[in-house]
Amino acid sequence: MTAGVQGDIYEVIRRRRDVRAEFTGELVEDAVLLRILDAAHRAPSVGNSQPWDFVVVRARATLEKFAAHVADKRIEFRDALPPERARTFAPIKIEGIAESGTGIVVTHDDGRGGPQILGRATVPETGLYSTILAIQNLWLAATAEGIGVGWVSFYDAPFLTDLIDLPPGITPVAWLCVGPVHEFQEIPDLERFGWRSRRPLTEAIHWESYRR
Repeated sequence: MTAGVQGDIYEVIRRRRDVRAEFTGELVEDAVLLRILDAAHRAPSVGNSQPWDFVVVRARATLEKFAAHVADKRIEFRDALPPERARTFAPIKIEGIAESGTGIVVTHDDGRGGPQILGRATVPETGLYSTILAIQNLWLAATAEGIGVGWVSFYDAPFLTDLIDLPPGITPVAWLCVGPVHEFQEIPDLERFGWRSRRPLTEAIHWESYRR
């Protein structure tokens, strides 16, 4: 890897943000969208099982229906918070479903690859981890293209399953709002609004054993 390419990768990782309020309202171009999805599809997967699929949603009625559901879930979460945390949460936008104009639902098929998946015998969760790797590939590729991504997690899985007509055995893992942005925030939203700060790297590294 050359120094230039390495620098570009680190810069993309640094710039990656969970986008909510910065979408321009324009649709991401199809050619760009396909490049991003190609990057996601090139993710590594346990036993080369490739357990992911991508449902692209652009119908305005579907976007608005999902946005209304998510808004209800946001209220439920807010009402369950202690008053001080509820005040901190109040200005935080949790989705850009309608504003982005494009939703990508990343799904997981735990049965793909058959009953004997190389590498999954003792850690079955590696199948789901593989799908998460595809999401990370998608996100970094989008950032490199100047495209924002926002992961929406305030929803009931059965509602989303019905909304996009998923067959039995296919699980929704993420609704990703994808679209051009005015800018990427320098500081992530949850830090800017005081919800939680990033831990120092020194607290996350353990040498030889966790407790040592």
